[in-house]
Amino acid sequence: MQDHPLKLFNSLTRQLETFEPVHPGEARVYTCGPTVYNYPHIGNMRAYVFADILGRTLSYKGYKLTHVINITDVGHLTDDADEGEDKMEKMAAERAQSIWDIAKHYTEAYWADVKALNIRQPAHWSIATDYIDPMIDFAKSIADKHCYELESGLYFDVSTVEDYGRLARAITEDGEGRIDAVQGKRNAADFAIWRKTPVGEKRQMEWDSPWGRGAPGWHLECSVMGHALLGFPFDIHTGGIDHREIHHPNEIAQNQAFCGCGGLGEAANSGARFWMHNNFLVERSGKMSKSSGEFLRLQLLIDKGYHPLAYRMMCLQAHYRSELEFSWEGLEAALVRLKRMVMAVERLADAQPGAIDHPKFAPMLDKFDAAVADDLNTPIALTALEEALAVKKVDAGIKRAVIEHMDAVLGLSLFGITRADLRLRPKGAQIEEVKIEDALARRMAARADKDFATSDALRDELASKGVEVMDGDPLGWEWKL
Repeated sequence: MQDHPLKLFNSLTRQLETFEPVHPGEARVYTCGPTVYNYPHIGNMRAYVFADILGRTLSYKGYKLTHVINITDVGHLTDDADEGEDKMEKMAAERAQSIWDIAKHYTEAYWADVKALNIRQPAHWSIATDYIDPMIDFAKSIADKHCYELESGLYFDVSTVEDYGRLARAITEDGEGRIDAVQGKRNAADFAIWRKTPVGEKRQMEWDSPWGRGAPGWHLECSVMGHALLGFPFDIHTGGIDHREIHHPNEIAQNQAFCGCGGLGEAANSGARFWMHNNFLVERSGKMSKSSGEFLRLQLLIDKGYHPLAYRMMCLQAHYRSELEFSWEGLEAALVRLKRMVMAVERLADAQPGAIDHPKFAPMLDKFDAAVADDLNTPIALTALEEALAVKKVDAGIKRAVIEHMDAVLGLSLFGITRADLRLRPKGAQIEEVKIEDALARRMAARADKDFATSDALRDELASKGVEVMDGDPLGWEWKL
């Protein structure tokens, strides 16, 4: 098996580049995490599946990984472009709850989704409110040269750093179309580093600072936590493609100011060598919006009977830089594909893993390595895995080792789940599984006695309650949607 050099697409340079770590043998990665004012939707979770595949690939390639994911529990406004109310304060007011309780509840909900999707734990979950003092110190260090004060807070002057907006390719003020005017701002793209609490108001989250009592700006958090936990420059910064337009250019500007760095012709001046972004999950019914009531969160998929790893499979079937369209039919197809893999590995369950250097598997291992090294090409990596599963007349222990080797990157937990785990089980099903098994046993006995009328009646009774009988399948039944 060839060890193909890892090449990753750098959003800053818009090029595929060979990964060379800042610190030999190490990989330091920062991922923009959720703002914990509501449940994450499945489009949000695509970003963390992508970051997980990146981290797993770096580990697979032999790097010692330090991965940081932040939790934003303060500072993110209702508009990414620096306008509106604080999302956390707004939700706390709507729910008549403490903002700290809101943050705790939705952080735990997000962590539950992370676990369900078999996303590995990062080295650090960095919580924004744990870093208020370092944020104030960071802001003080850049304020004289790069900031100015208005009645509403301390603002960063984007004209004081070179190449502002290069990441978004928004060089002119017109290019930053989503940014509204704030009275007194020098440039349309200038953004708040610190927000003063308006006179006569009191926030649940506010702190004293040299610019008055208030709270940090959203963009400041990631710069400070990235620097504190990974050092500048670190290797890779990831996030959704929506962050490429405003949040990450602002983060980069702060990093340049803090480091006293020059222009972005040298990628490391941005604070990270690589900036990587996953594309959107597209859903045509409009249920990706958190304002739509029953929006598409992972729990909704589970309630409709789908194992969460079917959604992970769906994500892996598209390249992370491609748009991915969500549909229930597509999710079902991903579930079927996952079932086939799990059924194939169940035959290897009792085998002791052997060595993977077997000539029959060499082409698949090389194809797999080339795919993941080519900017995390998971669709091709999945086909290499399926080809390995199809190999016949080979030692089961060797085959198991090859599949585990590939699944360590893909994270489908093929040896950790069973075909029975993947049965469709809608939450609203009107019959208990023990009653299904009893009806199937009676149906089998009727078929053995050639009592086909009773057999058909039992099948129809089960179908009326949402259970599809699958004759010839070793598991015997499946829920219908």
